[in-house]
Amino acid sequence: MTSALRSTRDYPARPFLAVSIAVFRNGKVLLALRKRPPYEDIYTLPGGVVESGEYLAEAALRELKEEVGVVAHDPVFVGPVEVMERDESARIKHHMVIMVHAAFWKSGEPQTGPEAGDVRWIGLDEIDQLPTTAGLKEILVAAREIISHVPGILNG
Repeated sequence: MTSALRSTRDYPARPFLAVSIAVFRNGKVLLALRKRPPYEDIYTLPGGVVESGEYLAEAALRELKEEVGVVAHDPVFVGPVEVMERDESARIKHHMVIMVHAAFWKSGEPQTGPEAGDVRWIGLDEIDQLPTTAGLKEILVAAREIISHVPGILNG
């Protein structure tokens, strides 16, 4: 990502459209520890900004592969999450609308990288032991419920 794009994410003129993806494997979900603001040193789902001309599900799969080296299949839409952070003077510092997806693992073992300082598979019962983005557990419960009812997908 270019430094020009990164700088425009602070104090944006309008919200950024982003995606994230809850990838499930053997009853666990993949989380990544963010290495960059916003939410540096917090566990969350892999994801990032949607590029022009990219479908949301494609963006979610691309971000997953780029950030942590994992491939998933047949992503399904879970719902939107709005992230808005204000600075000390109440100005909007970050504003993103994140379109959350869920999918099952297909291949690749998670790897750290420039954006993910740690990656791990965790059970939903373990999530309270980690610093996470607000509402992550509820999002994961919804994602697991939605993906468990998708016909034709083999649970991974």
